[in-house]
Amino acid sequence: MRSRLLEKNLVARCAAFLLFVSLALPASANDWSQWGGPTRNFKSSSTGLANSWPEKGPRELWSRALGEGHSSILVDGSRLYTMYSKGEQETVIALDAATGKTVWEHTYSAPTVVDGKAIDYEFGKGPHATPLIVGDLIYTVGSTARLHCLNKETGKVVWSHDLYKEYNGTFEDRGYSCSPLAYKNTIIMNVGGTGQALVAFNQKDGSIVWKRHDFMTSPASHVIINVDGQDQVVAFLGKEIVGLDPANGDLLWSHPHMTEWGLNISTPVWGEDNLLFVSSAYNGGSRVLKLAQKGGKTTATEVWFHRRVRVHHGNTIRIGDYLYTTSGDFGPAFLTAINVKSGKVAFQERSFPKSMFLLADGKLIILDEDGNLALAAPRPDGIKVLSKAQVLQNKAWTVPTLAGTKLYLRDRKTIKALELG
Repeated sequence: MRSRLLEKNLVARCAAFLLFVSLALPASANDWSQWGGPTRNFKSSSTGLANSWPEKGPRELWSRALGEGHSSILVDGSRLYTMYSKGEQETVIALDAATGKTVWEHTYSAPTVVDGKAIDYEFGKGPHATPLIVGDLIYTVGSTARLHCLNKETGKVVWSHDLYKEYNGTFEDRGYSCSPLAYKNTIIMNVGGTGQALVAFNQKDGSIVWKRHDFMTSPASHVIINVDGQDQVVAFLGKEIVGLDPANGDLLWSHPHMTEWGLNISTPVWGEDNLLFVSSAYNGGSRVLKLAQKGGKTTATEVWFHRRVRVHHGNTIRIGDYLYTTSGDFGPAFLTAINVKSGKVAFQERSFPKSMFLLADGKLIILDEDGNLALAAPRPDGIKVLSKAQVLQNKAWTVPTLAGTKLYLRDRKTIKALELG
């Protein structure tokens, strides 16, 4: 009898310990390992968000100083990763998610003049690109196009490339901006130059798997889509939007999209109905393409195009048949909803300046460039703001990151964590 009681007690203690561990460790489903989140569309599977906040905003868990930059924040288990700059150096940093304390840093030289060309930081210093986590490795690229593969546990360099100096890549006036994209055993990057608009590097050793095309590059980050059973990488380039075979770089389709100065910056938005939305400022406008694939041949048919909506450097969320975004470049910015199938503008309002968006638990999380954070119910006839508070004090152009009910966000001087549960 005594042995049975001891056995039951031991089992109970083990069960309690395992429950404690399961509650203490973040679930992998909450990880945010790349630009745009788990599926690169700025949508989170998080639930349990509060329906409103106190007047001063959500509860702050911690806040600390951070250098300049626009890289968004990755979440991997109990750690956060992002990038910042200070002077003529750039740093990749790992932080403890619970406290914000530094776990490790990797710092390298990032001069503001590259081969006699000065990077224009009029609108804020980089890094602009967001890192990428694949397994035990993290891939980062800074304003001067220094590409690093680091061990995510220690920050030790596994391999690195200088995309400008090694490959004579295309210099971007305001600094390199394209966030790395993973596909199978490669990462796909903009490089630029003859025959190397896009380059796929081996994830393990940095060797070139393929390099293709002479397209003019742009700051926009790429996405992987699946068109009727075929994987494709969509690249929003300087003068066109293209689809490539991510395994070898073969061109599958292309469609022109011209802007002043060749600046296409925002990330394309893909839907399960094979509709692809792209938009840019600088007189570029918005368009939707219908993609179809059969026997390895893809057709890209324009569904609509107009210049009433011009997404600058922000992001766009698709909810049902509607796209929610901020439209505007040099003039006023408008919170906008567009019908993806018709191009009809459902509403435009000036309730927020330029903003970044996340979708979680049926709600929009909105961070505007003045540091105001809002929780809103999205509707085609206008959003209903549930709560709003100023949480940052400096220019905020970085999309927030949500892991479970924890929101991580930054401006050009500060990084902080908030509790949205």
